[in-house]
Amino acid sequence: MIEEYEDLYRNAPFAYVSLDRDGRIVMANDTLAAWIGCPAQDLPRKRFRDLLTTGTMMHYETSYAPLLAMQGHFEEASLDLRTADGGKFAVFGSARVVRNADGQHRSTRLALLKSTGRRLYERQLLDARDRSETTERATQAILATERETSELREQFIAVLGHDLRNPLASISSGARLLQRDLPAERRTQLFAAIQASVVRMSGLIDNVLDFARGRLGAGIPLDLRPDVMLGPVLDQVVTELRIGVPDRLIETAFDLPRPIRCDPSRIAQLVSNLLGNALTHGAKDEPVRIRADVDGATLTISVANGGAPIPEPALERLFQPFFRGEVRPSQQGLGLGLHIASEIAKAHAGTLDVTSMPAETRFTFRMPLHVR
Repeated sequence: MIEEYEDLYRNAPFAYVSLDRDGRIVMANDTLAAWIGCPAQDLPRKRFRDLLTTGTMMHYETSYAPLLAMQGHFEEASLDLRTADGGKFAVFGSARVVRNADGQHRSTRLALLKSTGRRLYERQLLDARDRSETTERATQAILATERETSELREQFIAVLGHDLRNPLASISSGARLLQRDLPAERRTQLFAAIQASVVRMSGLIDNVLDFARGRLGAGIPLDLRPDVMLGPVLDQVVTELRIGVPDRLIETAFDLPRPIRCDPSRIAQLVSNLLGNALTHGAKDEPVRIRADVDGATLTISVANGGAPIPEPALERLFQPFFRGEVRPSQQGLGLGLHIASEIAKAHAGTLDVTSMPAETRFTFRMPLHVR
């Protein structure tokens, strides 16, 4: 039986690679060696990055490697590998960090699939367009999905590389400044700025992970609890956001006298995303207002802010993933916060709506209290 598994590993249609903590190959199957055109015994101790083309290596180091370090895995990475004779070929790769019982990084495992199979599939779909009108519609739908996935992947890579570096740069700069002999007041300000950057990065990473889970699985997973007192949960969210923007006023009005069946961490995430959006785009001289109450069999949570209304075309796309720059020129973030909030609402069998007028912009979450 062991020999059978060994044969499956060695000759699988996928290339499998194990790396040590320094990124050197510890073990690779014969499939990868055959693709590259070098003896399998020559692969160990090579750096995985040395198998990549120059452009892919730079992109790997700036995008995929940081993602791997932060969340412990990445999926559907598009990579170009070099062959021994100077050629190249495209693969789709996924990677996962393996840790010891104490949480220390032990190794990294990668699985690579040649993209020629996917391209052949797309070519077959295109050839099938002339067979029938029904097949035509089905083919177009599949191709549209492929194009959407491709666009989302490109947007994901672009914003991830930029927006996750911003809080890291803030933390790095603050740490360097703290090494100097600064007044106590200035050190306190730097500590607050670093903490705010950590909170922002944590939120960005949570949104990325939830977006990936939602795309690869069956939506946002919930951990429903039968007796959640939501008041303290919402108070904690507001307290954490006030730390990052101490000069902004957040007004609260909570009337939640009885337990509610829900996932408290997901509701907190939804509210945090809505409040963060209001603090970023609302008028700086007006308070952000959050209300939560139970009316009959419905939980209602609303977040409102002043400022210029959202244009009508933008309202129609507001909950789409990676939608951002068209709403406000200064908008920052991955463009996932409102999308994740809407997915959390759906997972609770609820709705998330928005109205935007000159007087205020208001997001309203409604959830039936009979959620199962």
